[in-house]
Amino acid sequence: MNVLIITRSNDNECIQTVTRALEARGGRAFRLDTDRFPTEVRLGSRHGGGLSGRYLEADGERLDLDEVTAVWHRRLDIAGQLPPDMRAELRSASVQESRRALLNALTTLDAFVLDPVVNIRRAENKELQLRVAESLGLKTPRTLVTNDPAAVRAFAEECGGDVVTKMLSSFAVHEGGREQVVFTNPLSAQDLAELDGLDLCPMVFQERVEKRLELRVTVLGERVFTASIDSTSRERARHDWRREGVAMLGEWRAFELPAAVERKVLALQDALGLNYGALDFILTPDERLVFLEINPVGEFFWLERVPGFPLSDAIADVLLGRSPRRDPRRFEDRSGAASGAP
Repeated sequence: MNVLIITRSNDNECIQTVTRALEARGGRAFRLDTDRFPTEVRLGSRHGGGLSGRYLEADGERLDLDEVTAVWHRRLDIAGQLPPDMRAELRSASVQESRRALLNALTTLDAFVLDPVVNIRRAENKELQLRVAESLGLKTPRTLVTNDPAAVRAFAEECGGDVVTKMLSSFAVHEGGREQVVFTNPLSAQDLAELDGLDLCPMVFQERVEKRLELRVTVLGERVFTASIDSTSRERARHDWRREGVAMLGEWRAFELPAAVERKVLALQDALGLNYGALDFILTPDERLVFLEINPVGEFFWLERVPGFPLSDAIADVLLGRSPRRDPRRFEDRSGAASGAP
């Protein structure tokens, strides 16, 4: 079985661990670093005249795209290695054409995909996540998305002044050559008084949920792996464990998710058309589980170290059809209509 791994050249160790798991099961993995297309990766797609065929070629290895049985969608950075001195208007055209050529070939493969891009893009909609989760009976925090300072102040008053703020998407700000990740932060009284810049960029505001533990729930097909961490043990991690993510790598522990919550998690995966999902929950001091969000392509590699979950094996089993999986193609038409995806 031929598995195409769609990623980028600076991805982490999970590519190697999943590749080894696939090969141990008799599969063949072909790594597509999308940032190396079109500069180093070759694509051919022939139609008409009685001839047809599609291939990818990189580092002397050739893959017949019509022989691909499964695709693992990890990361996209198409045309990420174009020459830095390329004229802006030519770069824009090259990126656009490269994206169209590569995605046209990939999205028409007759293969299982973990998961289709259109489903991923729809599932990244944070408001949709919260609405669906709530409809399934999962507890969610009060949330406001706005660029209106007056609405923020009214919301903060409703929440007793205990509010955190974050962004709708994960990104970093680069200053002086340094990468500054935008984390979840508490909103102070001074912040509430200085919201003038909100008219330049909307933000997410949520009631702060008291924590006993933070949970990371990773879903592969029908398998659910849950880990917990006490983010309150370190002051800098109290509002976002990622601030001390490296220092706390060894502090993750396996956690038994209640069966009723696990069923709702799988129902959320069904509703979003996903076989993979990395979900964040808070366990409150009074034992309530509060859903925060789902990342349809979230990281998992550190959980293979501690607490030692076999996540690469689980991914390989789903890709090779060795464990139960939902067919995400059933959701593509509905997903595209809902998201306005091209």
